[in-house]
Amino acid sequence: MKTNEPVVFLFDVDNTLFDNDALQAQLTAYLKTTFGAATCARYWVLFEELRGQLGYADYFGALERLRLESLCDPRLLSAAFFLLDYPFAARLYPGALAALERCARLGSTVILSDGDAVFQPMKVRAAGLWQAVGGRVLIYVNKERMLEEVSRRYPAAHYVLVDDKVRILAAVKAIWGATVTTVFPRQGHYAWDLAEIARYPAADIALDSVAQLASLDPGAFSGAPPAQKVP
Repeated sequence: MKTNEPVVFLFDVDNTLFDNDALQAQLTAYLKTTFGAATCARYWVLFEELRGQLGYADYFGALERLRLESLCDPRLLSAAFFLLDYPFAARLYPGALAALERCARLGSTVILSDGDAVFQPMKVRAAGLWQAVGGRVLIYVNKERMLEEVSRRYPAAHYVLVDDKVRILAAVKAIWGATVTTVFPRQGHYAWDLAEIARYPAADIALDSVAQLASLDPGAFSGAPPAQKVP
């Protein structure tokens, strides 16, 4: 039987540790330059359709659907190389690994992400995050619905959830209550969607960047503190 850790830190990946907005911007530029604006626009339409159907981003799935629509264009096969060869480690946010290292000295660190079963784990490993958390990686569909499984695999007296989406933070807080401290790094486009943010309760801790976790007082993680902003 697993022994409860005093605290387990659960880290989202996209726009929390990894600058996914930069990846999407560069993918857009690549598709426009290589295949034209119309093909690029069609890719993102298919991407959003798949996200709505599956509940997560499926980059390769959207590419496959695009290929099926354009079987006479063999150039599309090369688009896979952009994703396979992408410099994921170079797109980690500054201080992301230092934040993981600091939290690992205070408890256990776990990646908790939504995503597909191919591209997302590849991204996590290629970025150096898989190794940074000692292989403790969970990738689900709608991770906020998997909290019982998370706590079964990584039992703890207290959890700290670091995520750029206030919707996720609020959902987990509603289920786990005082057992979790929610941390909101204001990074990426979701974190600056003011209308979306206004729909949900404030996170326990708001940071300007994930790097600030490395200098946060350990007392903030011992229980759910009052909402606070770290300058």
